[in-house]
Amino acid sequence: MPPVVTRFAPSPTGFLHIGGARTALFNWLFARHHGGKFLLRIEDTDRKRYTEDAVDAIYSALKWLGLGWDGEAVSQYSRRDRHAEIAAQLLADGRAYHCYCSPEELTEMREAARAEGRTALYDGRWRDRDPSDAPPGVDPVVRLRAPEDGETVINDEIQGVVKVANSRLDDMVLLRADGTPTYMLAVVVDDRDMGITHVIRGDDHLTNSFRQALIYDALGWAVPVFAHMPLLHGADGAKLSKRHGALGVEAYREMGFLADALINYLLRLGWSHGDDEIISRQQAIEWFSLDAVGRSAARFDMDKLTSLNGHYIRATDTATLLQLMRPKMEESIGPGVEEEQWQRLERGLEGLKERSKNINELIDNSMFYVINRPINLDDGARKILDEQGRRMVVIAREKLVDVTSWNVDELERCIRKVATDQNEKMGAIAQPLRAALTGSSVSPGVFEVIEVLGREETLGRLEDAALSK
Repeated sequence: MPPVVTRFAPSPTGFLHIGGARTALFNWLFARHHGGKFLLRIEDTDRKRYTEDAVDAIYSALKWLGLGWDGEAVSQYSRRDRHAEIAAQLLADGRAYHCYCSPEELTEMREAARAEGRTALYDGRWRDRDPSDAPPGVDPVVRLRAPEDGETVINDEIQGVVKVANSRLDDMVLLRADGTPTYMLAVVVDDRDMGITHVIRGDDHLTNSFRQALIYDALGWAVPVFAHMPLLHGADGAKLSKRHGALGVEAYREMGFLADALINYLLRLGWSHGDDEIISRQQAIEWFSLDAVGRSAARFDMDKLTSLNGHYIRATDTATLLQLMRPKMEESIGPGVEEEQWQRLERGLEGLKERSKNINELIDNSMFYVINRPINLDDGARKILDEQGRRMVVIAREKLVDVTSWNVDELERCIRKVATDQNEKMGAIAQPLRAALTGSSVSPGVFEVIEVLGREETLGRLEDAALSK
């Protein structure tokens, strides 16, 4: 068996869609599992829709997901001379021919077919005509001389044996009248020249595969192994759309999802390994096979992705989370943040991971550790810090000044004694302290917060709150 070579071949007309990311992942995993190569080809022949920004977005998304490709990315447009060369070869071998139909003729042909209830296929009228009959001033297209009977069969690794009658496949265009190649020809030539052994893609390409198989046969080339994955649907079973969360990969990054969480989630959409839900990248490489890809459409569920992302945040080490959080926090806070403030965040991050399902939420929940005094109070905190709340803060601060061992146990012992002395429930003291120290009514345990902030910052924030109105 030759070394496995797969490819991902997106069109650079916009962001990398989440469905495209799953296709890239399955190709990457299959290649890595077999110790082969994963190649990237940018199918940029549609120059009207092509943009450099879209190409850069594809590169950026794949790199962020950790789906590195082997060698340089290939531009399909740069290979157009090679595609034309193969079309010329097919002409010379009698496996293709020039068609001089005008656009008007083709329109009439389609309309007549529809009126008669027939499939609107090209009727082959120039298949056997002498080119000397060509009307003047018409640049011809090049069409494949496809078989008119029999059937085309594909042994698909996911769909099984699929076939179509050749009478349903017409003589497709290989080269347009301006000499540019069509998608069908370009894909076949590029896959052949790049040594692609396995074409793994969405099942919306199945019809394309039948047509491409005809081109392979006409050239006497071996057909690669095809594997067509069912497309993604939304949680409601409908075709995946933006309302289901079908966004570009970069959007998930901006929303605070971790690359490993997104990879794990995409892997489980249509592929399974027993009851395993949390699967590391290395395990995925070891276990991946096309046999385990299902034939039915997988359902994309944003809630499940969010829940899985929360698991990955909890499992990610503090140093890595800080790397992801700090640039966004610096952008929000601005200059003037001392290293000690970042160290506070590092100390307090473990207690915040449990409360956050994405990086943005984690940033919002932990901002109070980093911001400068005096901190802003939200509406909930202001309500708690009424006259009675501020009085409790003043009393608690007076007792905290005397704490010698600044740790959770001693701090809790101190505040509980304040509650007892004041004949108050613990919440009547803890809630004002939380509001004064975090600016919010929600946070990790208040004693943990006090320990992490440290003596100087804690006493300072409590003094600020006591003086607030």
